[in-house]
Amino acid sequence: MAVKLRLKRMGSKGKPFYRIVAADSRFPRDGRFIETIGTYNPTTNPASVSVDEELAMKWLKNGAQPSDTVRNLLSKQGVMKRLHDEKNAK
Repeated sequence: MAVKLRLKRMGSKGKPFYRIVAADSRFPRDGRFIETIGTYNPTTNPASVSVDEELAMKWLKNGAQPSDTVRNLLSKQGVMKRLHDEKNAK
């Protein structure tokens, strides 16, 4: 089972809102997921992002692959830098 960190689209037509979730890569984008890690709202100015850093770190350490967009969001939150710092410290 390949776990991916990706966005799950919520909200109504024209007003997108996303949850950042850990999901099996075989499931559809808005289908079943394992755990919610955070949220992303691109409609606010600036876009609002909230991430549970401990959960994100847990999934990344266990081999979950983030999508390109989620990788960018986690980088802006400092999670990817923290992950690399911990790997380099070992």
